[in-house]
Amino acid sequence: MEKILFAKTACGVYNKNMNAKNYNALMLETAERLSGENNRLLIHACCAPCSSACFERLKAHFKITAFFYNPNIEDGEYLKRKAELIRFIEQTGWADARDCEHDEGAFYSAVKGLENCREGGERCRACFKLRLERTAREAAENGYDYFTTTLTLSPLKDARIINEIGYGLEKKYAVKWLPCDFKKSNGYLRSLQLSEEHKLYRQNYCGCVYSRQTLDKN
Repeated sequence: MEKILFAKTACGVYNKNMNAKNYNALMLETAERLSGENNRLLIHACCAPCSSACFERLKAHFKITAFFYNPNIEDGEYLKRKAELIRFIEQTGWADARDCEHDEGAFYSAVKGLENCREGGERCRACFKLRLERTAREAAENGYDYFTTTLTLSPLKDARIINEIGYGLEKKYAVKWLPCDFKKSNGYLRSLQLSEEHKLYRQNYCGCVYSRQTLDKN
């Protein structure tokens, strides 16, 4: 059941959720408005299963390039997920792929002092910002019209936080952020269906050593 939040004001009590942004609706409105303009979208891709439903939703509206920048993911797991994403792209033709470095040191520097934070807390926020900032910079330097991320497909990730980071980077790098909440409109369910259809490897943890340790404890 959805948690309803209330707050007192001079005019009484209101439901805070009433003012929550519908990022999925904003994305669809933007995509429909831009259809036929051949806008280039750089999308940060965390893995093939998440990317599948995101690419399918956007492929009619953008020329998509997947950017697999995930320094948080451990070496062996990183290579497995990257290979699976490339295989999916080659099978479907729904996107192009743009390569980049795998610098785990960048992740450990970004989350220094946050190692013991709970999963989904400040450590994850720092990780989101690291990956999205690298994507925004890549988009700005290479003339993309928009940038976004597949991260919001996960039911475990807060779309509000991710979109706040994205809008902040839009101002910093002067490249447009495409708002998103891909889990909406059965996006996560569709990713499960596409994963089965394409026999995609589905990981059971986010990718960093801390999320794996949380999984091991449970």
